[in-house]
Amino acid sequence: MAYHDIMAIGTSAGGVEALLFLAKAFPPNFPATILITIHLPSHFRSSLDEILTGAGPLLASFAQDGEAIKKGRIYIAPPGCHLLIDGDQLVLGTGPRENNFRPAIDPMLRSAAVCCGHRTVGVVLTGTQSDGASGLWALSRCGGMTVVQDPHDATFPEMPMAALNRARPFHVVRLAQMPALLEKLVHLPAGETLPVPEQIRFDVEVAKNGNSSTSDMDRFGRRSILS
Repeated sequence: MAYHDIMAIGTSAGGVEALLFLAKAFPPNFPATILITIHLPSHFRSSLDEILTGAGPLLASFAQDGEAIKKGRIYIAPPGCHLLIDGDQLVLGTGPRENNFRPAIDPMLRSAAVCCGHRTVGVVLTGTQSDGASGLWALSRCGGMTVVQDPHDATFPEMPMAALNRARPFHVVRLAQMPALLEKLVHLPAGETLPVPEQIRFDVEVAKNGNSSTSDMDRFGRRSILS
């Protein structure tokens, strides 16, 4: 029986402290792979893996392209690349920035939706702007479980509020309640496998390398012709 063995967490401003709190609370035998995309301040870009590893029992590292995933590991999006999941391995995407960021949260969540939506728990924490809202909606469309930090509890409520309004998540909780909730969710059987909309697949392919053809675009709408 499949369980929720993929966890994708997105955050921005105030996120280092939130991630530290979660890292301390994860049990050593956590039965899921954890993906993290954060809009990093420059002084954390080379040390966040060490900080999270030192905070709790799970090993954290910056993801490498083509790396095979393991349960009980934390993989962080490196600067300049979208963190994507494809089957049992990670892909570092070089597609365009989204919401002015690369790495961005939406591509990570969409890739999880395409790859393994029914087995994924998507989480949006504190942050500014709206990155993560569209990706969390895509994940819910594909059978994933969705969690948002209570905006009233977040250091920066804008990102959780956008996710709350766009994705209508299954769970909205304070950060203090999140470790117990996540531990519960990863032990639940995976949900129903749902068909993946072509637009979501297309967006993931663009995030990988930025390439898209005119014929691809025609599948989602009629082109305008300028004279």
